[in-house]
Amino acid sequence: MNLTRDEARSRAELLRVQSYDITLDLTRGETAFGSTTVVHFEAAQGASTFIDAVTETVHRVNLNGVDLDPSVVSDGVRIQLDDLAASNRLVVHADLPYMNTGEGLHRFVDPVDDEVYLYTQFEVPDSRRVFAVFEQPDLKATFRFTVTAPSHWDVISNSPTPAPVQAGSAAEGGAYSTWSFDPTPVLSSYVTALIAGPYQAVRSEVTSSDGRIVPLGVFARRSLMQHLDAENIFELTRQGFEFYEKQFGTPYPFEKYDQLFVPQFNAGAMENAGAVTIVETYVFRSRVPDATVERRAITILHELAHMWFGDLVTMRWWNDLWLNESFAEYMSTLAAAEATEFTQAWTTFTSIEKAWAYRQDQLPSTHPIVAEINDLDDVQVNFDGITYAKGASVLKQLVAWVGQDEFMEGVREYFRQHSWGNTELKDLLSELERASGRDLAQWSAQWLETAGVNTLRPDIETDDDGVITAFAILQSAPQGHPTLRPHRLAVGFYDLDDDARLVRVHRVELDVDGERTEVPEVAGRKRPALVLLNDDDLAYAKIRLDPVSLRTSVRHLKDFADSLPRTLVWASAWDAARDGETPARNYVDLVLQNIGSESDSSVVLVLLRQLALTLTYYVSPADSREMGDAAADSLLELARAAETASDSQLQFVKAFAARARSGKHLDVVEAVLTGTEALEGLEIDSDLRWELVTSLVAGGRYGQPEIDVELARDGTSAGQLAAATATAAIPTPEAKAAAWDAIVRRADLPNATQRAAILGFTRVHDAALLEPYAATYFDSVREVWDTRTHEIAQQIVVGLYPSRLITPGALAQADHFLDRLGEDSPSLRRLVLENRDGVQRALRAQAVDR
Repeated sequence: MNLTRDEARSRAELLRVQSYDITLDLTRGETAFGSTTVVHFEAAQGASTFIDAVTETVHRVNLNGVDLDPSVVSDGVRIQLDDLAASNRLVVHADLPYMNTGEGLHRFVDPVDDEVYLYTQFEVPDSRRVFAVFEQPDLKATFRFTVTAPSHWDVISNSPTPAPVQAGSAAEGGAYSTWSFDPTPVLSSYVTALIAGPYQAVRSEVTSSDGRIVPLGVFARRSLMQHLDAENIFELTRQGFEFYEKQFGTPYPFEKYDQLFVPQFNAGAMENAGAVTIVETYVFRSRVPDATVERRAITILHELAHMWFGDLVTMRWWNDLWLNESFAEYMSTLAAAEATEFTQAWTTFTSIEKAWAYRQDQLPSTHPIVAEINDLDDVQVNFDGITYAKGASVLKQLVAWVGQDEFMEGVREYFRQHSWGNTELKDLLSELERASGRDLAQWSAQWLETAGVNTLRPDIETDDDGVITAFAILQSAPQGHPTLRPHRLAVGFYDLDDDARLVRVHRVELDVDGERTEVPEVAGRKRPALVLLNDDDLAYAKIRLDPVSLRTSVRHLKDFADSLPRTLVWASAWDAARDGETPARNYVDLVLQNIGSESDSSVVLVLLRQLALTLTYYVSPADSREMGDAAADSLLELARAAETASDSQLQFVKAFAARARSGKHLDVVEAVLTGTEALEGLEIDSDLRWELVTSLVAGGRYGQPEIDVELARDGTSAGQLAAATATAAIPTPEAKAAAWDAIVRRADLPNATQRAAILGFTRVHDAALLEPYAATYFDSVREVWDTRTHEIAQQIVVGLYPSRLITPGALAQADHFLDRLGEDSPSLRRLVLENRDGVQRALRAQAVDR
């Protein structure tokens, strides 16, 4: 199943694919569906190749009128095609299995009404789970779908939905109909899509820049429609249309734009051309933090950007996956900041995306942005913080270097030159060079072809009157990744104003290069209270504060007038704690003393996550319980003191419940759940109830009977997932053994249920409950990796890694496994190495904290 780049390159040299005509029969029962594919393609006369198809049963393979011997499909993954003609017609008639892993054609039954819902997920290599296909992005073609399904369903694909024609009754009873879609434009197979079931829709439209009326649709399951705020989604979509069409100089390229919220989705969303699928947790049945609402907006804008960059113009091979995703990530944040209500989007980018990038770039598996992708296994694990977040950060740096107007001018020409085709990185860089006049060869070599994150520090000298006499920026590189890169950045000077707010009083923008860059233009200025390198967050680099600025930040972090510089200081403090440069307990104190004044929801969300990580992994084990209980006290005080019905109130309650372990804290959780203690303005809705119940379960106060009562109250799919988490969180050896058996041994859990159970299994206040599973983990993961689909295997390998066991012995166990594994499975090796690094980092941080 693991297509290599060499195989793909050879196949692309042999073939030109014109069209696929795909007929799907979705009326055959619960386990499999019928798939007939007719492919028209040209080939080198007499050549041999293969077509991809992950099948259950192949009934017939006919090439140019000749039925082929069954041996051509012996492995159930590839169909061998020999002695090709110059022009070929291939017919593959097969049965294929429905999936419950979020890959291929995923089948879900709604527990509310027992209705069946289907959707496809094809990136990276899973269109072959639905039809026979030459599965690589540079073999574009047109796709025509004909689908037979129950008559009461809606069927959605890339082309506009046609009127169905009633076709009869299925074997198990009930009317069924056939939908015959028009062919798509020329697409890569991974952005084709089929969504089917009794989805409900809200419809609208938008006028494109070329005057076309583009139909819009927002879809969800019937049982979720009462929670769907479609108008908000339509508003964001229209804002995105206007912004992107202006920036890209190219009208929206497809006939319609549907957005479908689908169950048990593995990712945030997927950019199927004109039929975007989105994880349905973005249909908010309960109150969520404002940060989550903003995240949904960024996701909507991210997928819309892909309609141009990814779908209209597509990478030739997966080594340019980073550019596909980074471009959409950068553009979605830019669009949010400049065209929507989310004007603080760059603050969110700094707190979430940059933090992810810096973390990923310090792992032993870090890699250049332009990664070497030798096969599909490589790309599957490269959906990481380098591909998305570092790439987007570096694009932001590139825009600062060449100028935003010039960058967009190059992008517009790129679309003019390459629409409906496949490209490589050099195609975009050449247009940016022409537009900006900059030679990007050296920039590309230093930023895209090397790994690691640089650190910048100020070196400031002053006279006795506090006047700056010398100012320089020092740059260092991590061991093993020695590249010192050029940075375009700003230096901000901040002082306290008459209202005791920290405001910027001076700004210098400059190019930084090498180990030391002098900044003579600030000499003669009075030293401010705080000097902030990388002000406005233009550069991709970790920053440190000089001692005077550090003291100011500790005293006045909450007093910044603007959120972005405050977030940059937060990020610097987090880096220093995580890197073991400062004691972890200092970061805990900084958060708890200042988070109550933080106004940005996304920053609060990130700080609470980082607080939890610090308390769990980085503080000295001898003090962790006492510090954890003290932090829970502080979080409870923050929740009680927060503004009524505020976003922070909700977040502090959730964070407190997650940390509650003592009897007095569990008493408070139970009182909030039962209503004997009411926080004014806090609604105990379905999702918050489950968080409080799970807190009581993890603390040993509640057990399976209470979980069952809650599940009877909320029998929705969300309730079932919450119950799976709570059940796996029961703090007994028997409950952990049952969860482990369900996740690792039985192999029958759907993707979302498995993910929920993993969350519960690892949620313990006493890590000793997990100790028996460390050796079992290393005995099991190779078989898991070899026998499960990628999504399911990666969930287990990453989610069940014994990361809570922070001892030298735990490192030795990992090393022994890696020695036995050798180089046989590079992707599995990488995931284990990344998790091992987390334990090693924790040991370093704990040593400093002691």
